[in-house]
Amino acid sequence: MTVRRRLTAVPVLGVLGALAVTGCSADDPGQVAAGHSHPGGVMVSMAVGDGTSVSEVGYTLSDLQVREKQRGIGEVQFRIDDYDGDPVTDYVEEQTKELHLYVVNDALTVFRHLHPTRAADGTWSAPFDVPDAGSYRVVTEFVARDEGGNGDHVVLGRPLALPPGDPGDTVAEDRVVKVSVSQAPDAGPNGLLRLTVRDAGNRPVNLGTYLGTYGHVTGFNTETGAMVHLHPLDAPDITEDGSELTFHADIEQAGDYRLFVQVRVDGFVHTVPVELTVGRST
Repeated sequence: MTVRRRLTAVPVLGVLGALAVTGCSADDPGQVAAGHSHPGGVMVSMAVGDGTSVSEVGYTLSDLQVREKQRGIGEVQFRIDDYDGDPVTDYVEEQTKELHLYVVNDALTVFRHLHPTRAADGTWSAPFDVPDAGSYRVVTEFVARDEGGNGDHVVLGRPLALPPGDPGDTVAEDRVVKVSVSQAPDAGPNGLLRLTVRDAGNRPVNLGTYLGTYGHVTGFNTETGAMVHLHPLDAPDITEDGSELTFHADIEQAGDYRLFVQVRVDGFVHTVPVELTVGRST
């Protein structure tokens, strides 16, 4: 694989990968934008892209297609190509996976977080279903290993018109887990987002880990579609109000966002939609 441009100092619109739990490290939140290290000394660049572009710094989301399978379940297939048009086959695991795949409709009422499998030729595939036909967007997030053995963290997206599949669920109110915003960030590199997680009786919950962390937040700007991806800085703080998770929110663009908060409670992963307004920095 040949990538002719390194990603270190390229600005990113609100995509963050900071974790204490998985071994990725940064001495303080302000250092996350410059990249972070993995076990074994692999350096990963700061993330480039917000899911609204099909190509970023030499990588392209290519050959996206959907195939129908039995009982209405579809299969999405695609490749990640490098600068020379060759399939990328060497990745660094991020959040326990080589690639994270998100499928979201334009109205932000349908959300799928998938982990596809990769064939030897670099083709990725994953089964999925959606409740309605319409306009969707596929977003891929991955860390490709560069020529020096380090990682290029990239987020790519491509629109997709989908036929209806097996009746799936829209992201409705969760009757087991509630998530609320206890502190909203302002736009800029030093924002903090705090989310409080409770059960249906407004009591704190014991959070398990999902993909190596205590919470996974994927959000989209309701106007531009730009994606933000956040992980908590540490374990939850248990208070009488609930289980509070704190995120370093490096979000460049002010505005309204719809977050999809994924947490594990009693062994089950719950996806809870949360509305967030990111203020303008002063």
